[in-house]
Amino acid sequence: MKKIALIFGTRPEAIKLCPLVLALRQHSRFAPQVCVTAQHRELLDQVLEAFGVEPEVDLDLMRPNQTLPELTARVVTRLDEYLAAERPDLVIIQGDTTTVFCAALCAYYRKIPVAHVEAGLRSGNKYAPFPEEINRVLASRLADLHFAPTATARDNLLREGVPPEQIHVTGNTVIDALLL
Repeated sequence: MKKIALIFGTRPEAIKLCPLVLALRQHSRFAPQVCVTAQHRELLDQVLEAFGVEPEVDLDLMRPNQTLPELTARVVTRLDEYLAAERPDLVIIQGDTTTVFCAALCAYYRKIPVAHVEAGLRSGNKYAPFPEEINRVLASRLADLHFAPTATARDNLLREGVPPEQIHVTGNTVIDALLL
C-alpha cells in the first residue's frame, strides 16, 4: 500500500485537494494522510467539514503577527518532523502557498517524490503575486510529477526544462469539487 501525504493549509488548497483525498480513500492500494498547516484556520475548517475530510495531522502553525520568514521557518521545521516520522511514499501539494514551497523542499530533502497539482501557472514576475509566484516556481523545481491544469501551464513547464513524461494535463480540480 502506498502512503500518500496530502499537505495543505488554506481554503483554496482544501477545495482543490479534498476531491483527490476522497478519491484516494476509495482505493485499497493507497493510504492517504491529510496533513494541514492551517494557514487559514477558520476557512480551512469550514471546507474540511463540508467535504467530510478529517485531517490525520494538524500542525496548527499560524501565530498572530507572524512574518513570512517566521512562518516559513515554522512550516519547514514541523513538516520535516512530520515527514521524518511518517515516511510517505509520495507528497502531494497544490498551488502556490508557503506551505506548498516548504512541503516540496522538505520532501526533497527527505528524498520523497513530490506531485504538484495546479503546476505550471506563471505570471512571469517573481514579485507578482508575492510570494505566490516564487513559491510555485520553486515548488516546480522540486516536484517529480506535475499536474498542469491547462496546455499553457504544460508549455510553461516544458520551457523550464521539465521532462514531458513528468507532466500531465489534468484540468483544474476545483471542477471536481463542484461536482461532488
